[in-house]
Amino acid sequence: MMIFRNWKYLNLFCAIVAAVAISACSSTKFVPENSYLLSDLVMKVDNNQVSKEELKKQVGQRENLKILGFIKFHLGMYNLSSKKKTNDWFKRIGEAPVIYQEFLTQRSMENLRIYLKNKGYYEVNIQRTPVYHPKRKKVKLIYTIETGSPYRIRNYSYEIEDAKLRPILFSDTVRQVVKTGDIFDVDQLNSERIRLATQLKNRGYYNFSTDFIQYLADTALDNREVDLVIQIGDADLQDKSDSVLHHKKFVVRNYRVNTNFTPPQLTDDEAVEATDTIFEPPYTFIYKERMRYNPELLESVNRMKDSTYYSLATVEKTFRSFNQLQQFKAVNLSFDPVPGLGNDSIGVIDCSVQLSPLARQGFSVELEGTNSSGNLGVAGNLNYQHLNLFRGAEILDVTLKAALERQEALISDNALNFNTRELGLEASITIPKFLSPFNGQRFFKYQVPKTVFTAGYNYQRRPDYTRTIANFKFGYSWKSKAFRTNYLNIVDWNLVNLSEFNEEFISSIEDLYIKSSFTDHLIMATNYTLLDNTQKTEIDNTYHYFKWSIESAGNLLAAAAQLSGRSKYETVDSDTEETLSYYRVFSTRFAQYMKTDFEYRYGYRLDEYNSIVSRAFLGVAMPYGNFDVMPFEKKYFGGGANGIRAWQVRTLGPGTYEAAEDEYPNQSADIKLEGNIEYRYPLLGIVEGAFFLDAGNIWAINSSDNRDGALFKFDEFYKQIAIGTGTGLRFDFNYFVFRLDLGFKLRDPSLPEGRRFIIGNYPITSEHFNLSFAIGYPF
Repeated sequence: MMIFRNWKYLNLFCAIVAAVAISACSSTKFVPENSYLLSDLVMKVDNNQVSKEELKKQVGQRENLKILGFIKFHLGMYNLSSKKKTNDWFKRIGEAPVIYQEFLTQRSMENLRIYLKNKGYYEVNIQRTPVYHPKRKKVKLIYTIETGSPYRIRNYSYEIEDAKLRPILFSDTVRQVVKTGDIFDVDQLNSERIRLATQLKNRGYYNFSTDFIQYLADTALDNREVDLVIQIGDADLQDKSDSVLHHKKFVVRNYRVNTNFTPPQLTDDEAVEATDTIFEPPYTFIYKERMRYNPELLESVNRMKDSTYYSLATVEKTFRSFNQLQQFKAVNLSFDPVPGLGNDSIGVIDCSVQLSPLARQGFSVELEGTNSSGNLGVAGNLNYQHLNLFRGAEILDVTLKAALERQEALISDNALNFNTRELGLEASITIPKFLSPFNGQRFFKYQVPKTVFTAGYNYQRRPDYTRTIANFKFGYSWKSKAFRTNYLNIVDWNLVNLSEFNEEFISSIEDLYIKSSFTDHLIMATNYTLLDNTQKTEIDNTYHYFKWSIESAGNLLAAAAQLSGRSKYETVDSDTEETLSYYRVFSTRFAQYMKTDFEYRYGYRLDEYNSIVSRAFLGVAMPYGNFDVMPFEKKYFGGGANGIRAWQVRTLGPGTYEAAEDEYPNQSADIKLEGNIEYRYPLLGIVEGAFFLDAGNIWAINSSDNRDGALFKFDEFYKQIAIGTGTGLRFDFNYFVFRLDLGFKLRDPSLPEGRRFIIGNYPITSEHFNLSFAIGYPF
C-alpha cells in the first residue's frame, strides 16, 4: 500500500480522460457522408413484466458501448486514430462507430414480434421512430412497444399413451413449471418438458427424451385464453403400430472401468498397447502394466448401484464423484443396451467408464512479488504433489515457502535491506473418504466429504521481533449442493511463539490490546464454514455469494483443566501490576473465544459489458475465560486493498481512535462492519476499469481497551462510519488479475464530530488519497 503523493500523475490521468471525452463528442469523425451514427437506442415498453434488456438482445443494431450509461469511451479512443491509417493502435483498442442501417431495423422488428409471441404476447404493436439530426450526422432510434394482454393457460391436461408412466409423472406435481393461470410462455413449456423427461430418466427410463413430449395448444378462445394439452407418446416415436408400445425401464448389469483410457488418435499407425484385466463381478477393471487404483475405491465412487433401475441422477453423481477425486483429466460414462436380455418392460444395459489419469507426481515453482502495507518484497513457493499416495486417491501436498521483504523497523532504521525473512513448510493429505468412528455417509447425499489433515511450521524474522507458528488441522470438506460447499475442522491447532523482541519496540506500544497480541499463545479451535456461490450456476444476470463462519476455541481445554483439578499459573502484569491467573498447556496460555462472520455479495450484470458488484460484511469476536483478549491473528482490521481502500491496511479505527504518526500501524479490534459497491466496465483490451464506494469501521468489544473512542456503542457506532471512494484498473491476464485502486477519503471518523466529511471542511491534499495494488478482485 502506498500513499498517493505525486499530483502530476493525477493531472496526466485527467488529461487523458479529457482528451477521450472531447473525441467522443466529435463521434462522427468516421461516419461517411449521407450516413448516420446510431447515437442511442431506446426501448419504450408499456409492460413492466417484459425485460428491456432482453428486448435489446433481439435488435440487430445497438449503439456504441457506454461507460456509466453515457460515456462512449471506446468510440472516443477510435476517433483519436488517424484517417490515413487503417489499423493503427487507437483503432485496434477502440470501437468503430455503429452506422445506422434501415434494413436491419425491419429485421429487428420481426425478431421482436417472434420473441414477444414466444412470451405469450400475440397482439403486439411495434413502432420504430428514427429521430435524425442531419447537422450532427446522428440518429436516435426509438422502439415503441405495446404488448397488449398476454395469453394465459385456462386448462392444462395430459394425454399419456403409456399408462405406466402416469403414476411417475403425477408423483411430483409440486415442482411443475407450467400451471393453470400462467402466461403462455414457450420457454416455460420447454422447461416443463425437460423436467418431465428428467423425472422419467431418474426412474429407469434410459431411452426416454423430450422428443416423446409434445404440446397441443388451442388459442382460438375468447379472452386470450389457451387450453393446453401435453401429449406424452409411447415408445413408438414413428407411430408405426396402432397398439401401444410401452417404454422400457432399464437395469445396469455390468460396469467396465478402463483406468488407462487414451482417446483414439487420428492416425492409424498407433500401436495397440497390451492391457490386463481384473474381474470382480459386476466390475471389470482394465489397466496397463500395473493397477494404479484400489478397486474398492472405484467401486465406492460408483453411485449408480444405489438405485435398482437406471437413474440419471445417480449417473451425474457418479460423474461428479470421479471428477472430485482430482485424479483424471477426462471422465466419460457411456451405456450400451444388451440385446437378447430382458423382456417387453425391462431392458438391460452395460456401463463403460473411461478414465484418463493425470500424472501421478509433479513439482511446481511459483515466484511472486509482494506488497505488504507498502513494504515490497519477493516470495517463492516450491510445491510437490502426489496424486495417489496409497492407491486410494490420497493427495499429498507439500509446500516450501520462502520470502524476503524490505520493511522499515518502527524503532531502528534499517529499511534499505531485505530485513524481513519468512520460511515455512506445510504438508497436507486429502483422503476421499469420511474418516469417522461412525458411519455418516447417509447424511451426505450430494457428495461424501473429503478428510483433510494439515500440518505446518512457519518462521518469521522481522526487524522488531521473531515469530514461529506451528499448526495442525483435521477436518472435512464437502458439497451439499452444486453451489454450496461446507468446511468443518474438528481440530484447528496453532501454537504461536514470539522471541527476540526489540525492547524499544515493546515499550513504544502504548495500547494494552496490541501489546497483548505480542505474547505466546495456543489456539485449540473448532470451526465451520458454509459457502454459497452461484456465480457459475446462475443463468440470469445476477449471482449471489454468502459465507458464514463460526469458530469456538479453548472451551474443551478449559473444561479439561477444571475437571482434572489443574492449578492456574499466576503472574504479575508489568504494565498494570495486576495479578493474572490462567491455565497453560505446553507452558503456553491458551486462547478462549467465540467468533462468527457473515459475508454477502451480490453481482448484477447491467448488460453484456457493464456490471455492479456489492458486498456486506459483519464479524464479531468475543474473548472470555482463560484469555480476555483475542489473539492478534484472529482480530479484524480495516482498510487495505480488500477493504476500505481510501485507508492503508490496519490504519483505520477502531471507532474514532486516531493513532499517533509514530505509533505502530496495526490497529485491530473485535467487531467489523463493512459495505462496498463497485461498478466494473471494460476499458482497453485486457484492462478493465472500476469506480467504487466503501464504508465501515472496526470496534473493540472489551471495555478494558484503552484506545479513546474504540469501544462499540449501539447509540454511537453509526456516527463512526468511515467512507471512501475511488477508481481503479484491473489487468486481466486470464490466469490472474492485477489490480490498481486509487482511494479517496470522503468521511474520516477520527476527525472532530461535525467536521468528519473531508470535502467542504478541509483542503484536499495527497494525505486524503491512497494507492493500493493487489492480485485478484477485492470481492
